Amino acid sequence: MTRILGISAYYHDSAACLLVDGEVVAAAQEERFSRKKHDPRFPHQAINYCLREGGVTAEQLDFVSFYDKPFLKFERLLETYLAYAPRGLISFLTAMPVWLKQKLWISEQIRKEVGFKGKMVFPEHHESHAASAFYPSPFKRAAFITMDGVGEWTTTSYGVGRDNEIRILSEIHFPHSLGMLYSAFTYYTGFKVNSAEYKVMGLAPYGEPKYVQTILDELIDLKEDGSFRMNMKYFNYCAGLTMTNGHFDRLFGGAPRKPESLVTQREMDLARSLQEVTEEVMLRVARRVKNETGERFLCLAGGVALNCVGNGKILRSGIYDDIWIQPGAGDAGGALGAALFTWHQYLGKERQVEEKKDKQRGSYYGPHFSNEEIGTFLRERNIPHRRMEDGELLDTVAELLASEKVVGWFHGRMEFGPRALGARSIIGDARSSKMQSTMNLKIKYRESFRPFAPTVLEEEVSDYFEIDRKSPYMLLVAPVRKDIRREMEEAERKLFGIDKLNVVRSTIPAVTHVDYSARVQTVNRQDNPRYYDLIEKFREKTGCAVIINTSFNVRGEPIVCSPEDAYTCFMRTQMDYLVLENFLLNKREQPELKEDKDWRKEFELD
Repeated sequence: MTRILGISAYYHDSAACLLVDGEVVAAAQEERFSRKKHDPRFPHQAINYCLREGGVTAEQLDFVSFYDKPFLKFERLLETYLAYAPRGLISFLTAMPVWLKQKLWISEQIRKEVGFKGKMVFPEHHESHAASAFYPSPFKRAAFITMDGVGEWTTTSYGVGRDNEIRILSEIHFPHSLGMLYSAFTYYTGFKVNSAEYKVMGLAPYGEPKYVQTILDELIDLKEDGSFRMNMKYFNYCAGLTMTNGHFDRLFGGAPRKPESLVTQREMDLARSLQEVTEEVMLRVARRVKNETGERFLCLAGGVALNCVGNGKILRSGIYDDIWIQPGAGDAGGALGAALFTWHQYLGKERQVEEKKDKQRGSYYGPHFSNEEIGTFLRERNIPHRRMEDGELLDTVAELLASEKVVGWFHGRMEFGPRALGARSIIGDARSSKMQSTMNLKIKYRESFRPFAPTVLEEEVSDYFEIDRKSPYMLLVAPVRKDIRREMEEAERKLFGIDKLNVVRSTIPAVTHVDYSARVQTVNRQDNPRYYDLIEKFREKTGCAVIINTSFNVRGEPIVCSPEDAYTCFMRTQMDYLVLENFLLNKREQPELKEDKDWRKEFELD
């Protein structure tokens, strides 16, 4: 039996993964345990969970694999500083202490913190991404593309995976980075870098693409084959503590938006323009890789692969017969990729592929809690509750959803990756015209423009959305079918910006974005039987096989992990009901939650 621990740490979204004889036993991000969103620190708690879940001690591990090469990354830091010196001294001095104290000594830290004395493997950052994309995919052979901010030097790579081997064919290097371009606009529009890029994507449909040509003329030299170079005149990320500079400000007519201030039409137009450029880069790279490799299938990973709108465009373009995206596409997934790289590439172990079925198994790799554990928690805290058998519970919750109640749904193993996939979710009625506003403002405490995703029964996805295949990881955006859309009136068509928000656009308005799109999650009975059966019960009652699914957290907080996390979040919001496995909690029956301090200050709002 071969046991491999994969680790990612020290940039953002630290995580751990345990592989036993090539099978993923456990995987989780550190943030879920520490309750610090995007926690970049060494993942002590995630490692402990993985070892505990696998019944493995540190002494029994055969390999530990770290997701990048720290010395190569340090080389980039030094060479970049020398290239821009003396500009960037403050940034350089800020970075040095943590590098000299921690980041350069990963091997020693792993041996000390984990208690591991065996062999360590250090794939390159984009090798880890490529491994996480290809090895769990349902394809025996495929092309892959990895795109993010930056690894060691690489920002974009592509290559081919065949059987148990991945081979990178070409790379684009720092500072030329599509991920950095997106993060620059994230910063400029007043959101938090490496955290809120998805907000910019959600904001884009409210705007007009008025800055597309400016971006292509001034910021990024994009070639027909998808290669590109950034004009560093406008960017500050190589030498400074900000993403953009005064040249960028002048190009777009003002200083960056102050965080938490009003989002204006300018930010919407910038977001739309950036999104269109991003999609064009993704499409051109995808075409180039197809032309060079001739592969029928494509796998994606890296932070840019979380751009589900771009992913949907690649799929609908028909360049490839099918695509597969790693659910933990960002740095957290690097822990999984590093472990898989060690098993297949380093050790040369065979890879078994089941046609049309990936190896990710719904990405439910996190902690789970039994009814006995939950019952003990509820009794010790004197929390009013009702225990129900499966059939009664599902029937009751489906009825609650149909009456427009908002329900916290906590069941089974926690999801690995940034999306809630029906294990740690807040759910509601997709048919409700007021549900998006209610959830955003009263439950999630977040910006009103943010869209919600639908979960739909896998076999019925094409009845609601213009997509002909499953999308289990909420990483593809598809148009809502025309026959369930509502024709807008003349006055509604003339609305601009955020005024578009409250127009009912379809028979499932709560999950229909202003451009008639939706970030689709399909669910089947094999991967998550209880969640599937709930939606099936809802369909029986309402005739609709779609519900709202958003992550079980409030703004600034990681997705909940434990029953205590779930109950606390439930009590801090205006959710109506909470399901903890077979227990149903009614908000009206709960005593007041007493806290020593303002909980909002615990979380770093972005």
